[in-house]
Amino acid sequence: MLLEKIISISGKPGLYKLVSQLKNGFIIEEVTTKKKVSIGNSSQVSLLDNIAMFTFDKEVPLFEVFENIAKNYEYKETISHKSTEDELKEFMTASLPNYDTDRVYFSDIKKLAQWYNILHKAGYITPESFVKAEAETVEGEATDEVNIEKDAPKKAAPKADKPATPKVKASTGAKAATKSTHRKMG
Repeated sequence: MLLEKIISISGKPGLYKLVSQLKNGFIIEEVTTKKKVSIGNSSQVSLLDNIAMFTFDKEVPLFEVFENIAKNYEYKETISHKSTEDELKEFMTASLPNYDTDRVYFSDIKKLAQWYNILHKAGYITPESFVKAEAETVEGEATDEVNIEKDAPKKAAPKADKPATPKVKASTGAKAATKSTHRKMG
């Protein structure tokens, strides 16, 4: 699943995909409707790829939690984020059995269910989306597992006035999008 460009924006419902960078902000696309809008650098955004959930012994990346949910629900939609507190806590226990009940708040569980269902509706939740790419073997020797998106060598692009791909650059407003550390839910 490619979460690298999927973001949550504080104060805006739903999930968005980073499309392009502007001089003073970003062009984003709502993942379900594909409607494009621009936001300023002052918007507080969080990359889903940088979010993790607390367990009693470690932090689990959101990608892995989504994978657990997908397997538990056979890659179908899960319970609504508007379900009862008991139903949502049961959903969380099934998805991440040893989650830290003191640091993962009820609002985090609701957000997890909502985000999963949004990504499912947008076509991001499929059995293929969780399969890790394997590197080709050379003369019968197995190579290490590789995430092609992050580890593949970059080809040099022809020089241009503007970058060919959008990059999230550090600015005072887009705090969460530029941090390399994980944002914790809870």
